[in-house]
Amino acid sequence: MLETVIVVLHLLAAIGVVLLVLLQQGKGADAGASFGAGASATVFGSQGSSTFLSRVTAILATAFFITSLGLGYFAKEKSDVISQQGLPDPAVLEVKKEAAPVVEDVPVLEAQKPAQEAQDVPQSEDAGSK
Repeated sequence: MLETVIVVLHLLAAIGVVLLVLLQQGKGADAGASFGAGASATVFGSQGSSTFLSRVTAILATAFFITSLGLGYFAKEKSDVISQQGLPDPAVLEVKKEAAPVVEDVPVLEAQKPAQEAQDVPQSEDAGSK
């Protein structure tokens, strides 16, 4: 139950971080405002809304990292439970090689046709009369 909640929060944080990063302007866009570009008279001032968006992005990124650690913890607990049940570790299992196929397993080809029937180019009638 708790793992499912953490997975949902993890996905929401990931989607939120992606959306907020796409919404933000690059650092080069702010340089134009300081030189008198049209963005200096915006609602948020010459700095823009980057402080609010960057804070929300940082919070969502922190939530993403914390949920990642939580999912790693749950994965470790599951692997410990499997190892305590006496099941062999799949990483060290020996896989036996199959024996080489016996020659008798190969299907037998049909008998070859006579050489005259196997020719690709038919003989002309003139060649047969000589």
